[in-house]
Amino acid sequence: MHVELLSILRCPRTGQQLQLVEPEYRGSRVCSGWLSTKDGAQRYPIRDFVPRFSPESNYADNFGMQWNKFRKTQLDSSSGKPISSNRFWTSTGWSPEAIFGRRVLDAGCGAGRFAEIAARAGANVVALDYSSAVDACYANLAQYDNVDVVQGDIYSLPFAEKSFPYVYSLGVLQHTPDVARAFAALPPMVGADGKLCVDFYGKRFGTMLHSKYLLRPITKRVSKERLLRALEGAVPLMLPVSRGVGSIPLIGRALKRLVPVANYGGVYPLSPQQIKEWALLDTFDMLAPEYDQPQTANTVRRWLENSGLLSIEVFQSGHLVARGIKPQ
Repeated sequence: MHVELLSILRCPRTGQQLQLVEPEYRGSRVCSGWLSTKDGAQRYPIRDFVPRFSPESNYADNFGMQWNKFRKTQLDSSSGKPISSNRFWTSTGWSPEAIFGRRVLDAGCGAGRFAEIAARAGANVVALDYSSAVDACYANLAQYDNVDVVQGDIYSLPFAEKSFPYVYSLGVLQHTPDVARAFAALPPMVGADGKLCVDFYGKRFGTMLHSKYLLRPITKRVSKERLLRALEGAVPLMLPVSRGVGSIPLIGRALKRLVPVANYGGVYPLSPQQIKEWALLDTFDMLAPEYDQPQTANTVRRWLENSGLLSIEVFQSGHLVARGIKPQ
């Protein structure tokens, strides 16, 4: 972490400011040490350049496992395709010029696929995740001097309120135990006239017929290592089945939902090997999480309205996207 991050870090238990204790530096960054309240009653470690406010094991362990294994899969800099970039700019509606030099919070960064886009645009990115995915994110983005990575809980964010002109959370909130409460933690982080963007799995009739919702009651109870090993064998077999079913005239697209594999053939401009890797990653992502709770557009709009945001937009763009502006 950079020392400048101290200005907005707060104890998630008490809200007190934090101070560095026994820091060790590597260049301009603190690589290890402690963050402590003034009275010393609360202490949090800094390990491998990352402040740690979360328990080592938690409900998001599967995400830590998948993002450390598939660390570079969805990074545009690795895939060579602007897949994450297109989703980021389309969902947020922001521009590189708008976020240049501004502080941006990525709430649920995973391996850093969207944090990379914001960092490349020159934003000062704080990338937060609850899981050990922070280690993958830091490894991916350590070359960016405008990125800090923090391990913390969305339900008790370790930041001062109104610290960020821009806040986003993409592909995350539906995987928390209480989605409404997770969303409610974000608007207080947004400064006056700041912007918030979130997205969710949409809750519609067709969505709920997806095979993953039939399988998850079983697969989420299987050990993550065992599930991944099973999928490494099954995904290459299911992909051609998915392609065959999807080619059936008129009904193929709907029937593909019955095949439990993430098939991006014809969706993203990926090579055959990349399609297999993305399929394995996202099929695991479908079946492993402890929580998967889609939301309706009306529910999401109500959350934004109740939080006091203005200029609210809720629309479908792959995911159910919602964004708004904090009043001055």
